[in-house]
Amino acid sequence: MSGVIESIERAQLRRVPVFQSGDRVRVHFQVVEGTRRRTQVFEGVVIKRQGSGARETFTVRKQSFGVGVERTFPLHSPKIEQIEVASRGDVRRAKLYYLRDRVGRGARVRERRWTGAADEQAFVEGAMPADDAPRPGEEELAEVTAAESEQLAAAEVEGEAAAGEAPPAEEAPPAEAAAEEAAPAAEELPAQDAPVQDAPADEPPADPQASEEPDEQTSS
Repeated sequence: MSGVIESIERAQLRRVPVFQSGDRVRVHFQVVEGTRRRTQVFEGVVIKRQGSGARETFTVRKQSFGVGVERTFPLHSPKIEQIEVASRGDVRRAKLYYLRDRVGRGARVRERRWTGAADEQAFVEGAMPADDAPRPGEEELAEVTAAESEQLAAAEVEGEAAAGEAPPAEEAPPAEAAAEEAAPAAEELPAQDAPVQDAPADEPPADPQASEEPDEQTSS
């Protein structure tokens, strides 16, 4: 049941500027008087912020003709049209109750000299806008996520292509089969380094003339 309540409260959050205790703000608040409705601007110093989520409130104090006036606003109320941060206060407390005991110049809060450009345009993280306007940084986040998705898709396509084109690995033949194939190949090759053997010279060559002529000279 708590999850349902949290989801409903999260949907009721609105986009609000970042401010803290000690800041001077202008709250544009709708006031209903009978059948008429008008916008009233309440300007003062924020003396405290309390609560969280859709139940968060802040209290603004101002001096009206020498009299201190305080008003507490719900931060995410639909009756608040706009919250403007007029100046930043240089304080070190979360609750500025000591301003109630001061009058005139003593009730003023020292202004911060340097605020920074980021503080002027910063908004609460997680707050939902009142209209259809995108939050600050949503467009950049969408571009980053789109680029990451494109890179992942390209990597998947490349991986599939590499897996389809790669030939299957052939099984290596065993050592005995490789040795048998190499043996006949070695026998067929002629021995190039073997020396040429000479014919044996046991008997002298026969003389053809001596065999044909008779021994006439010897007889005479």
